[in-house]
Amino acid sequence: MIPFALTHIVGRAQQLLAEVLRPGDMALDLTAGNGCDTLFLVQQVGQSGCVLAFDVQQQALDQCLKRLSDHGIWCRQLFEPQALSPGVSLVRDDHAGVKAWCPLAPKAIIANLGFLPGGDKALVTRASSTVKALVCAAEILAPGGRLTVVVYPGHAGGAEEAEAVETFFGRLDAKGFSVLCLTPWNRQSSPYLLAAEKFTTG
Repeated sequence: MIPFALTHIVGRAQQLLAEVLRPGDMALDLTAGNGCDTLFLVQQVGQSGCVLAFDVQQQALDQCLKRLSDHGIWCRQLFEPQALSPGVSLVRDDHAGVKAWCPLAPKAIIANLGFLPGGDKALVTRASSTVKALVCAAEILAPGGRLTVVVYPGHAGGAEEAEAVETFFGRLDAKGFSVLCLTPWNRQSSPYLLAAEKFTTG
């Protein structure tokens, strides 16, 4: 297991997903950003797996593409929903529309909210679209799969989005999901993690 600092929240989110991902699985990155999470997912599912990554900013997709290319990973950009094949597909769209793009049941879904590191800090994820994306994510998540969301309350609008995300996780049916909240207890404005695991049926 990769060692992380106690409060390295993104690393904790990835650890939780690594526990359920296997080669050949489907995984979904709701916020491609600079590609760190997308690369992590690709490394878990391998060449036979499928990764779909979203972002509304072309700058983010370009950075994600470069990161993957630097690691010898080829990917495609999709411009309309279509059947997914093994490999990495990038989509420039609001993650609220994820259901139209993802006909498969992902074993892992990750979202790293806030703004693009190094980008325009005025362009941030918003509570309304984020919650819509999470509702769809919970619906399409494969049984035994996990959804992780890293929340950033410190930027403008971040606290409102954090509250909306907490409400979403808090309302997940306890008969269908187990939910975890991991937060740096003495750093109230620091990023924290919300995660859910969908129960298997039968």
